Amino acid sequence: MKRTALLTLLVLTLFNAFSQTREIRGRITDRTTEQPLPDVTVTVKGGSATRTDAEGNFILRVSGSGPVELEVSLVGYGSQTITVQDGAPASISLEKQVKSLDEVVVIGYGQVRKRDLTGSVVSVKSDEIKKVPAANLMESLQGKLPGADIMRTNGSAASGVSITIRGNRSLRADNGPLIIVDGVQYNSIQDINPNDIQSLEVLKDASSTAIYGSRGANGVIIVTTKKGTTGKPKISATSYYGVSEISEYPRFMNSEEYVAFRRAANRRITDAGINPGGVWTGPANDNLLFSTLELANINAGVNTNYPGLFFRNGSQQEHGVGVAAGSDRTRVYISMNYYDEKGIFRLDDLKRYSGRLNLDQTLGKLAKTGMQMQFTYYDINTRTSPIDEASKIAPFSLPYDSLGNVVRSPNNDAARWNPLSDEGENMAVNNTRVNRTLAVAYLELTPFKGFSLRSNLGVVFSNSKQGAFYDNNSLLQRGQGALANYTSGEGRNTTWENVLTYNRSVSDHNFTLTGISSFLQNNFEEVSAQGNKQILPSQLFYALGNATEGITIRSSYRKENLISFAGRVNYSFRGKYLASVSVRTDGSSKLAEGNKWDIFPSAAIAWRIGDEAFLQNSRTISDLKLRLSYGVTGSDAIPAYRTQSSLTRIPNAFGDNPALGFAFSDTIGNPNLRWEKTKALNAGIDLALFNDRISATIDFYETRTFDLLVDRLLPATSGVSRTFENVGATRNTGIDIGINAAIIRRPHMDFNAGITFYSNRERISDLVNGVDDVANSWFIGHPVRVVYDYRKTGIWQMADSAVARANNQRPGDIRVADVNGDKLISTADREVVGQLVPKWNAGLNLDFRFKSLDFNAFLFARMGQTIQYDYYTRIHLQGRENGAAVNYWTPENGSNDFPRPRTTSSFASLPYSSTLAYVDGSFLKLRNVTIGYRLPRQWMQRAGFTGARIYVTGKNLLSFSKVDDYDVERGGSLTSPLTKLVIAGINVDL
Repeated sequence: MKRTALLTLLVLTLFNAFSQTREIRGRITDRTTEQPLPDVTVTVKGGSATRTDAEGNFILRVSGSGPVELEVSLVGYGSQTITVQDGAPASISLEKQVKSLDEVVVIGYGQVRKRDLTGSVVSVKSDEIKKVPAANLMESLQGKLPGADIMRTNGSAASGVSITIRGNRSLRADNGPLIIVDGVQYNSIQDINPNDIQSLEVLKDASSTAIYGSRGANGVIIVTTKKGTTGKPKISATSYYGVSEISEYPRFMNSEEYVAFRRAANRRITDAGINPGGVWTGPANDNLLFSTLELANINAGVNTNYPGLFFRNGSQQEHGVGVAAGSDRTRVYISMNYYDEKGIFRLDDLKRYSGRLNLDQTLGKLAKTGMQMQFTYYDINTRTSPIDEASKIAPFSLPYDSLGNVVRSPNNDAARWNPLSDEGENMAVNNTRVNRTLAVAYLELTPFKGFSLRSNLGVVFSNSKQGAFYDNNSLLQRGQGALANYTSGEGRNTTWENVLTYNRSVSDHNFTLTGISSFLQNNFEEVSAQGNKQILPSQLFYALGNATEGITIRSSYRKENLISFAGRVNYSFRGKYLASVSVRTDGSSKLAEGNKWDIFPSAAIAWRIGDEAFLQNSRTISDLKLRLSYGVTGSDAIPAYRTQSSLTRIPNAFGDNPALGFAFSDTIGNPNLRWEKTKALNAGIDLALFNDRISATIDFYETRTFDLLVDRLLPATSGVSRTFENVGATRNTGIDIGINAAIIRRPHMDFNAGITFYSNRERISDLVNGVDDVANSWFIGHPVRVVYDYRKTGIWQMADSAVARANNQRPGDIRVADVNGDKLISTADREVVGQLVPKWNAGLNLDFRFKSLDFNAFLFARMGQTIQYDYYTRIHLQGRENGAAVNYWTPENGSNDFPRPRTTSSFASLPYSSTLAYVDGSFLKLRNVTIGYRLPRQWMQRAGFTGARIYVTGKNLLSFSKVDDYDVERGGSLTSPLTKLVIAGINVDL
């Protein structure tokens, strides 16, 4: 009986327990991206456990009722304990907790954790690059890389980006950085689709760049593209469209202003002997200044704004898709991209088609192989700038006839052509088509633990074809007959490198040994043909044999080789005391026999003070590291064959009979050319405060470059004009700072701010015989690029007429400073009046996220540079042409800004006229504003997507400078002005 009772009780207990078993369902996502997280471990506290599936979902069986405590954990996200209420589905979001110090940073021929860096390296991840949609990925990083000066060269559809890292070192040789894409030198960074990039590193100090020897003298940019992933394929698609317009642009004189200007130029002024021979004394004399047609148009109120006729709204669009997939052994990433930009001029547009295939294959335990391939095709149309003609033509002229056709010479002025002349069919065509293919293959062997041998073979194939045709009535030819030319070029750059790496740990000591052999070869050949006065304009540049005059053919070939060997040792003791030593030797075919080879060493040390016991429990300092490095790099960045003197054909004849004649070219070879070298010292601090809420990197540096490769001008008496020599030295000192602050860090809201600051003092420290080179505007103690001229102090006024006469000038002329105080103006009064490089630049980046809404703004400042403003040189003093609308001097308007109009001299012949163009080019601009919204997850799941984000971006929206109606970032030129752009786009993940 007792047994029966006990059995009954046990059954009832088990039944009761079973009846209270229930399921807990939930989904776990990334707090920032809202993407599902697979393989998250979910454990009932003290009970059973499971993992989330590919969609982030999980199911757990628990007994009993009431709240349940779940522990969730995932590598990189840490562990969290969450209470789930009875019957409620669990929706859990996790935040990444990976410390930035554990991030992997790519360096030359390898990678290290950020905590183990000894050199000055800036690392940018893909999310930061994609914040600002841009055709050129470096444009999106302007102001965000401490130590780098990045500028868009102009506003045309095919414009590039200039990049200088820590100042100009060379006087004539190339100062641009070395660009490495997936281990291969690749100079065309504009080809790289920003959506394909995994990370980008900028190597700035010599300890980082010396491993590249002669190629790393001006800094190194390393681009790593995306790889395939295991598990479910990841598909991402991007699409945006935007409209552009001129950022700011100055206007030229309207009809009323130009009439007044022409009258002032011809005005009779007898005071101070200014213009006693002038023919205009009042409106009754207008018939002496204007033609009958001009007077009729003036009286009819004709006022044509010619720039307004050819400027238009441009557009920019990009569409792309990328797929990452793979298995345990095979990983694949493939992408396709289309980019289309229409400039603010007609006949100015660019189309880019690109594709990428990255493949990695594991071959057992000891080997793996793979390839990276990228193909890019450009179709570019450019036009001759109409600005020059538009600035001169009279506004009281009509650009079209009564039928709407473009009038070749408005106002019947044969000297002035209509700025719209090129816009007719087949009037002006300049088309360039470019194919570039980057192919990289590698084989990596790992025969035993810690050892790897990797062999990379990379080839860049390039092919370009440019055809141009200009009709007889185009702006370029102006009645001189049609002109056509066609140029075809082909290049092949080959890189073969072998990298041996060995890692070994002995107790508290860690070593990484790297050995490198490298071979680079660049080949380029080009052929061009030209002809004049084609019979049929419709044949454009495709039938040069039909030209009736001036048929010419040219061809060229260039080959360069570079062979290198290098070794590096990275050492750490207890992870706190770090050192790196490297040595590289390079041999260049471009230098002279006996000087082709040289050695480039470097060394760096670092102390991770933050890991010391006395800082382990600090509530203020989360991390602290001190770095010091020194190294030598070189440069051979000059054209090939400059050690040789070449022959060139010259016209020759015996009597009336033509004959072949040859002479040495105007550039004589130098058989003693050697390496240009740079010695660089860098001291840096890496600091993190308040549990990594604030982090900062500060670097102080000095670079000394000597044996500069200079294209030197020679005296005419030598019989040649120039030669390359190793002459002079330069010095750069500066500081670059990067600060990031997590101001707000909450589950549904983040606010982060980033500040960059970069200041560089660039100076020439030596020249030939220690003397300034005035002809080239090179001056010891000043930057490489300066303005050397007289300094304008104003305009001579009527009260100063006697002093003006002593200097052979009159009231209304330009007044310049008497620098040496001898009361006479001579060439001895010229001085350096400005520098063309900035004294400092800075950026402020703001990121804000609230739930699904995100906001980004970026401000950029570039200060201390002088520009030569082209607008202030378009003052045609004789009044025969229109020009800039400026405040010029008259007896009644004693302007100190611009000189008086006069028929007696042109602007070019006016003394000191060049001084008018020098203006302060400093600026502050709102570089980018983006507002984005991540669409609700349930909407996306119904459509078959894992997530989507829509956004609106404004680029170059506001600019502040001392120059009115002009974006000074353009550098002073009026051609191809910079634009502002508004973009709407969407990013979708499947």
